[in-house]
Amino acid sequence: MEQTATVDIRMINEQIEKESAFIDLLTLELNKVIVGQKYMIERLLIGLLGQGHILLEGVPGLAKTLAINTLSKAVQGSFSRVQFTPDLLPADVVGTLIYNMKENDFLIKKGPIFANFVLADEINRAPAKVQSALLEAMQEKQVTIGDETFKLDKPFLVMATQNPVDQEGTYPLPEAQMDRFMLKVVIDYPKLEEEQLIMRANLSGSFETVNPVISTEQILKAQKAVQTVYMDEKIEKYILDIVFATRYPEKYNLPDLKPLINFGSSPRGSISLATAAKCFAFIKRRGYVIPEDVRAVVTDVLRHRIGITYEAEAENITTEDIISQIVNEIEVP
Repeated sequence: MEQTATVDIRMINEQIEKESAFIDLLTLELNKVIVGQKYMIERLLIGLLGQGHILLEGVPGLAKTLAINTLSKAVQGSFSRVQFTPDLLPADVVGTLIYNMKENDFLIKKGPIFANFVLADEINRAPAKVQSALLEAMQEKQVTIGDETFKLDKPFLVMATQNPVDQEGTYPLPEAQMDRFMLKVVIDYPKLEEEQLIMRANLSGSFETVNPVISTEQILKAQKAVQTVYMDEKIEKYILDIVFATRYPEKYNLPDLKPLINFGSSPRGSISLATAAKCFAFIKRRGYVIPEDVRAVVTDVLRHRIGITYEAEAENITTEDIISQIVNEIEVP
């Protein structure tokens, strides 16, 4: 029995190594335009392969918008951008019914959500009504206009950006909306050497053109391949222990965290953590998940799924601090 399992994993490993060959090609293509930001590119690929959505947070000018634009050029997919503003309406995102006088009937005009890659720029600038227009599209991968429901094209990736510093005229995303994002990635400034390269390239206008190197069919094939990545029961238990520790820290020898956590991660957190770990293994061209894969993605998967209390805020304790305490305490299989 043990022998069969070993052979199976070897087979999966060979299969994944073959299927993930395009990752290097895609990364090279993205690096033509995006200098540094390896972490962000890796997270974008996890979202793409795991059929999840990404919320990017960072100060203006860190290539958040450029990154998804470049990704859509490198993958032969359709791209649309919605600039979220306080006067935006749900119909501006999903589409609406328009009366046609000639036909004496209503026609459906589809909105920018009907694309493979949708950039929701500065998502926290629009009121809740507009934000909620994205909920059905992000979760069910479909949109209802009038009394008709339309399936969205696959792959479908929403990348939303938000600015952490400028709080005037912004509407914080409600928990239900945050939970729809597989990852929340916080982006930092580039290193000095990287910024020097960015500055030179911009001044000389010497950015290379990005060519489509992979088709949407290949991406869909890769998404299926990710599901075959082997995850041992011990790793599943490890993921569940981390998620349950956000809900019941006292049961995991972390009673100090109890007064700091308002609410823990939802079951979507467990699903996203398992999927992201499989995607990370796939990107590293491995056919099985190891604990390091889980640890690599845990902060991005859970940082927006844990509510902290006023007490934690008063003590300047962030969700990242809580996650690292949990990860350090939970026994690694």
